[in-house]
Amino acid sequence: MKRGFYTIMSAQFFSSLADNALFVAAVELLRTGGSPEWQRAALVPMFALFYVVLAPFVGAFADALPKGRVMFISNAIKIVGCFMMLFGSHPLIAYAVVGLGAAAYSPAKYGILTELLPASQLVKANGWIEGLTIASIILGVLLGGQLVGRKLSTWLLGFDFPIIDTGVVTPAEAAIAALIAVYAIAAWFNLRIPHTGVEMRPLRRTPQSSVLGSALTLLPDFWACNARLWRDRLGQISLSTTTLFWGAGGNLKFIVLAWAAVALGYDTTQASALTGVVAIGTAAGAVLASMRMRLEMATKVIPLGIAMGLLLILMVFISSLWVAIPFLILLGGLGGFLVVPMNALLQHRGHNLMGSGRSIAVQNFNEQAAILGMGAFYSLSLKLGLSVFGAISVFGVVVAGTMWLIQRWHRYNCRRHTEEVEHLLRIARQDTHH
Repeated sequence: MKRGFYTIMSAQFFSSLADNALFVAAVELLRTGGSPEWQRAALVPMFALFYVVLAPFVGAFADALPKGRVMFISNAIKIVGCFMMLFGSHPLIAYAVVGLGAAAYSPAKYGILTELLPASQLVKANGWIEGLTIASIILGVLLGGQLVGRKLSTWLLGFDFPIIDTGVVTPAEAAIAALIAVYAIAAWFNLRIPHTGVEMRPLRRTPQSSVLGSALTLLPDFWACNARLWRDRLGQISLSTTTLFWGAGGNLKFIVLAWAAVALGYDTTQASALTGVVAIGTAAGAVLASMRMRLEMATKVIPLGIAMGLLLILMVFISSLWVAIPFLILLGGLGGFLVVPMNALLQHRGHNLMGSGRSIAVQNFNEQAAILGMGAFYSLSLKLGLSVFGAISVFGVVVAGTMWLIQRWHRYNCRRHTEEVEHLLRIARQDTHH
């Protein structure tokens, strides 16, 4: 791998570490502030909100500037969201601003891989990025839990800055203040990401056009890119698979927390550790996929998605920790092995069709729309009284059933559009070996 890849990995690790620790701090901020439980569940869809709303613009923005600079700006936006939490904004609104930064960050984070590395290294690079992201999720959740815990929060609150009155008085606020420093470290790495030499694609703007007018011109371009990727015989399969995976997986943290409380009688701290167990399995599956899978083999992992859905349904029958741990590792491992080659195939097709930044923005729009929709359903289910086991069963049926439909879709394409599919697979095979 090129040296710049490791700089990207470092920046991604610290940014994701802070994102996941901040989620725990935001939950604690809502809990200690007396907010109802459904608002804590609403943190996930609020984080996804700007991914969906700004999807037509962030991809073009990522392609218009060096991606290291885009990542730096994005981390600065996340820091603004942290300050909003500290200075009285509602945590859901402030967390949405952090999601705005993440929405701008993602097209640059993944798009730079296609600019920096050859297609033959995309699966391996995605495996390491996903594995590192999962590691940052595990450590981030643990870090967030420790920062709001009694020992570390007491130490943090003991800091007394001369002259300056920070207004930080609760453990959650102390944790958020500490995480600003972690975002600053990520921003420092962003500034050291090398320029890849790929030609920028400036935003189209005439001297007479306003900023709003220029932004609105991006909408037709975005929807055209979205339609182009959905029409592509391999792009549509990889995009539908990753959309479903992240729609369900993005909300799985709440399901695991709620299931552990009901099935095992765990408190939040203990249940958070089980979320980390799923992440360990996902990291292992991602790394294994990066070593074993090639770009042209990506569609062979679709049956793993069906298995994931069926495993979710079986989850309601588990009441023993010693059964739960290997079960959750297996569940995460299937997900990691599924998403890495599909992500790589989607990036490859998107890069060829429209450019990396726009492609990732389309991907984010679809995936985050699924997270937003399924997260809104989960939050609403808490208000309507749906049981935890009922929610898990619904998620399992949706995942398994939809993946089965995707599998049928791909088989239909292979049968009715054989030459086109074979041509696209041949391109992927050639690019893999270059």
